[in-house]
Amino acid sequence: QVQLVESGGGSVQAGGSLRLSCAASGSTYSIYCMGWFRQAPGKEREAVATISDAGGATYYADSVKGRFTISRDNAENTLYLQMNSLKPEETSMYYCAAWGGVCSGSLILGWANSGYWGQGTQVTISS
Repeated sequence: QVQLVESGGGSVQAGGSLRLSCAASGSTYSIYCMGWFRQAPGKEREAVATISDAGGATYYADSVKGRFTISRDNAENTLYLQMNSLKPEETSMYYCAAWGGVCSGSLILGWANSGYWGQGTQVTISS
């Protein structure tokens, strides 16, 4: 089992920045892919960014490219998401996930659903 705990969410104004963290514990040896997903009320969960084990391969949703940066510290079992130039429409619950298998692509949510999820951290951007 793997436990994931997110932190770093909060409320910021449009154009502001936040850095999310996700601390992993438990059987972390089973983790290969990690990623951030978000879900706004009434909307489907979507992938924001994912990263492979060694951090050599990353994926970003088109809407966040150039503004968000995903990284991981395997020694500390921690995943990060630096979010800059935030927009009000990005107000969502942000979730951390960890899984084995494929780290990117159109079926990424399915792969992530086979793994572990945190409880989420709320990000609210005001205009």
